[in-house]
Amino acid sequence: MSVPDCPLAAVFAALLRDSRMELTGRWLERIAGRVALEAQRIFPTEGLLDHMPLLIDGIANFIEQPEELILADAGVVSHARELGALRHEQGFSEQEILKEFELLGSILFAFLIRAADEIDMPCSRAEILGCAQRLFQAVVLVQQAATMRFLELAKAQVSEREERLRGFDRALTHEMRNRIGATLGAGQLLQIADLPADRRTGLAAVVVRNANAMRLVLENLLELSRVDPNSRHERRVSLRAAAAEVVRQLRDAATAAGVEVRLSSDLPPVETNAAAVELCLTNLVSNGIKYADQSKPRRWVAVGARVEWSDGAPVEVLVEVRDNGRGVPEAARARLFERFFRAHESALPEVEGTGLGLSLVRDVVESLGGRVWTEHPGEGVVFGFALPCRRMADATLLTDDASVSTSSAEPH
Repeated sequence: MSVPDCPLAAVFAALLRDSRMELTGRWLERIAGRVALEAQRIFPTEGLLDHMPLLIDGIANFIEQPEELILADAGVVSHARELGALRHEQGFSEQEILKEFELLGSILFAFLIRAADEIDMPCSRAEILGCAQRLFQAVVLVQQAATMRFLELAKAQVSEREERLRGFDRALTHEMRNRIGATLGAGQLLQIADLPADRRTGLAAVVVRNANAMRLVLENLLELSRVDPNSRHERRVSLRAAAAEVVRQLRDAATAAGVEVRLSSDLPPVETNAAAVELCLTNLVSNGIKYADQSKPRRWVAVGARVEWSDGAPVEVLVEVRDNGRGVPEAARARLFERFFRAHESALPEVEGTGLGLSLVRDVVESLGGRVWTEHPGEGVVFGFALPCRRMADATLLTDDASVSTSSAEPH
């Protein structure tokens, strides 16, 4: 519908520009209530906060001069695409980004209805419908620009994860084939009736070692299957509860190795992805136990964490596992998170492992938008991982943490 030289359109466009900050605030409030994202995180910088008023200006321009398509305005398109990129980074779903513009449309249409009642000038129903059509088309065009950028990034992320999964499958197939081959070979030799006793003992150890290695791989894969990047479907517990559960599960191994596992008493009271944190801590703490320095009278592994804040909002939950063990040879440090790489394989062949643990930690953390790192102080090693606080639940202070008991996990 085209309504040339519509006086109502010009008046309505001017009112939109004058009210753009009020409309932005109303839109921001509706979005914050809809997606459970803190208001200051919806637009974490002043530059991004300016996006919506600029988009409203672009919509007003289109209503006033519909012959100049809004997509021709590179600035409006650029702001809309940056908004789509931000929503992808913040972990919005496709439904949430579409709902965002549905809310914007409803706010602007409600504004149009009030304006039509309050404008003291004659206008026909055709003019009112013409303004409504222009408003609808403008919102759709802005929505398309933001959504297309969001989908571009989502597609690239899926492709990267698919490639990573294919590489993982190839490496895992190779490792399992080798382990199964070694187990079958040793088992077949054990069937020889007159095999010497010492040879039989050695072959039995090969069977047990490879069976244990395959069991560890399967346990890691089981944990990995429990991790869901979609926070609406994940099991969430307090960080303290997750860490205490890991310490409980590894208590016997730590006692056998003479290692004290220290759980910090001031872990931040935040909620976390249970499967991800438990998988990461299990691998990192068990590594600290396995590679303890037996020459030291006191051997320990310590778990600590903190929350990084920016502009009054939580940004990341950082978790660190420190030990006073053997450390990592300098030549091996760059390869620590490679699949099937073992830094001490030649020096400590008696220590069982598959080289999958640290790569799983990296894959899980990165799949949730986090990062991993290592530090190498004078003794031992520090492994750390950080998970982003994308949702309010990631930084919700738990007012009652009494239900989480860590007395058995903390040293006395």
